[in-house]
Amino acid sequence: MTAAAVEAPLTTSRPQHVPVAEQTRDGVVESVHHGSLVATDDSGRILLSAGDPLALFYPRSSLKPLQAVAMLRAGLGLPGPLLALAAASHSGATPHRDGARRILAGHGADETDLENVPDLPYGSAERDAALRAGEGPSRLAQNCSGKHAAMVATCRVNGWRVRGYTDPAHPLQLLIAEVVAELTGEALGPASTDGCGTPLHAVPLRGMATAYARLAAAAPGTPEGRVASAMTGHPEHVAGEGRDVTELMRRVPGLLAKDGFEGLQLVGLPDGRGVAVKIADGADRARMPVTVQVLRRLGADPAALVGLDRVPVLGGGRTVGALHAVDLTL
Repeated sequence: MTAAAVEAPLTTSRPQHVPVAEQTRDGVVESVHHGSLVATDDSGRILLSAGDPLALFYPRSSLKPLQAVAMLRAGLGLPGPLLALAAASHSGATPHRDGARRILAGHGADETDLENVPDLPYGSAERDAALRAGEGPSRLAQNCSGKHAAMVATCRVNGWRVRGYTDPAHPLQLLIAEVVAELTGEALGPASTDGCGTPLHAVPLRGMATAYARLAAAAPGTPEGRVASAMTGHPEHVAGEGRDVTELMRRVPGLLAKDGFEGLQLVGLPDGRGVAVKIADGADRARMPVTVQVLRRLGADPAALVGLDRVPVLGGGRTVGALHAVDLTL
C-alpha cells in the first residue's frame, strides 16, 4: 500500500447533517430527512455544499466505478456492457446474470469462484419473477455479482490466488485501496466490509465527488475514461429498467451516476464536476430528489429532470403530497 493510502485516524464525531428533504401530505410536513451534499471540480475544490461534506462515510456501492478503474489498471479487459456490469448494482435481470457468467467463463471461472453473498434479485420486478419461478438466492442474482466476477477475472489475468480475493490483504484489494486514495485525493478512513463481502474504507463526501468528477472528465481510452464510457453507454447494466439511476443517465448525455446503500448518490458531469449526496437516515427515497436539486443549481437542463425531483404521496389512490428536496442555500 502506498503512502497515499494510509488510513486516517478513527473519528467518533457525529456528522453535522442538515434537513435536505421533506415529505408533505396536504400541506403538512409529515417527515424530514437530514443529510449532507457537496459538488466539487476535479481538483477537489468545493463549488457548493450543505451539511458536513468533510465527514467520513462509507461509500458502499458508489465505490464500484473506482474499483473497476483499479481492475482495468491491473490488466482486466472487458467490452463496454460487461465493464458497466462490473461497476453495477444491477437488478438481477437475465442479461445481468448472463453477463456475470460471461465475465467468469471468459477467464476460466464459474459461479463457484464468487465470494459474494447469495441473494434474490435486487429489482422488485426481477425478484417477483424469480420467486414465481421458484428460484432461491444465488450469487449470480445478487446485485454485486458483476463486480465480483470482474474481481475473479482480474485475479486470473494476474496469476493471483482467486480464493480469498475479498481479503483486505489480497493484492487486488491493496491495489483498489491505492486507487481509491488517489482518485478521491483523501487519506482513507476506518476500514470495514461491504454487504457483499468486499473491503471498503470511509472517506469524506468531498473525496467521492472529486473522484466522480475525475471519472466523468477523463480522457477516452484511460481506465477512468473507459469506466465512465461503459457506464454512460450502457446505463441499463449499471442498475436496470425502472431504476432512477438508469433513467437519469439516459436523460442527461454524458452524465455518470451511481447509487449506494444507506442513502447515497454520486454523479459525475462531463465538464469535470462531481456531486455526492448522503441521506443521514439511509433513506433511499430521498437521495434522487436532493441530487436533482443540486444538478439544477449546477445548470443541468430542468426539463431533463422532470419527474425525478419528487416522489408522489398517495391518499386513497390520489396524489395528496410529495417527498421533495427542501430549498437549500447552496
